[in-house]
Amino acid sequence: MKSFDIPPFYKSSLISAIKEIRREKDPRKKDFSPSVLDFGPVRFFMARHFGFCYGVENAIEISYKALQENPGKAIYLLSQMIHNPGVNADLQQRGIRFIMDTAGNQLLLWETIKAHDIIIIPAFGTTLKIEEKLLEIGTEIRKYDTTCPFVERVWKKSEKLGQEHFSIIIHGKYNHEETRATFSRSETNAPSIIIKDMGEAEKLGEFIKGNLSKVDFDKLFKDRCSENFDPHQDLQRIGVINQTTMLATETQTIAEYFRMLMLEKYGEEHISSHFADTRDTLCYATNENQEATYGLLKKSADLAFVVGGYNSSNTSHLVELCEEKLPTYFVSSAAEIISEFQVQHHNFRENKTEITNHYLPQKTPVDIIITSGASCPDSIVEEVLMKLCSFFKNTKPTNEILEELKADTYQ
Repeated sequence: MKSFDIPPFYKSSLISAIKEIRREKDPRKKDFSPSVLDFGPVRFFMARHFGFCYGVENAIEISYKALQENPGKAIYLLSQMIHNPGVNADLQQRGIRFIMDTAGNQLLLWETIKAHDIIIIPAFGTTLKIEEKLLEIGTEIRKYDTTCPFVERVWKKSEKLGQEHFSIIIHGKYNHEETRATFSRSETNAPSIIIKDMGEAEKLGEFIKGNLSKVDFDKLFKDRCSENFDPHQDLQRIGVINQTTMLATETQTIAEYFRMLMLEKYGEEHISSHFADTRDTLCYATNENQEATYGLLKKSADLAFVVGGYNSSNTSHLVELCEEKLPTYFVSSAAEIISEFQVQHHNFRENKTEITNHYLPQKTPVDIIITSGASCPDSIVEEVLMKLCSFFKNTKPTNEILEELKADTYQ
């Protein structure tokens, strides 16, 4: 896979060494068991896969390249480049200005942008309407387009579905930048609708079965489907695509639900005319990080830390998986680990900050799971790990930990 030129302050020599040890032993990425870092009084179980993915490193490289190549010029990002507060803050400190927030609300008037200004399209991509606006202004939009290639693959799949006269069901969060960008393209190709979870899939299924009226449909989905979407007509031939950072198992479950529904309604001999197989729209990095989290949870541990931006979709799904098994703390940096007695963390379900006291159990050793989202720098993961480690006495040095990990990996 391509190697990207990202700033050194996002890297970690410790985390890089851990990943390299695992990569040498398992180059085909078949082993999802965690790395065990035994410091003595505390042990860390680190996910086999975590941190920056291909799309994020690509976006970071292009954004910093835009800064280097355009000194003195006005440089704008359409919105947050990725969902990581540290990365976005650094870009802003270097002079990049954001045109919109993550919900699509305007922070700067379009009149502010001039044809000679530099525009960076974020990793999530953007809508066709915004692209048209930028072209109308006369700006160059392709030179610093950081749209993830795996997002673009979903767009191509939606185009193919439209050409084959399938309607498109998008599994995603309606207000997420990536889903808005995907929907803007899918609706030009075919009737399209967004569902956020299995519950909404089942409600949509009731229309396919003929159990609900158009009035009921409009109450539930009117603001989440393309113009003139007719559930009775447009749900006869369907294909499922997704926001690439959604929970992969849920997308697969939703797709299988609709396949079985169409199988029951139209029969085996006609299924290919009513349901399109679209499994290849799932992002490899999302899959790997989630599979690695399942591997983590096979270990018996006392608590988990998931590191990443609070508005990161893929990170929140890792939190969701961990919360099903053990106490889990969602933090964006080591600064939120206030002390060995208190941690500030994010409740993504209620979108609020919480403080938990006495989060570390009084036992030896304490077993802690650590993973991070695809937009979290390795340097932040190391800071979290070492901050937690500092609360324990007589811990082993990191060089000894790496030697033990290497020995365990190759035994």
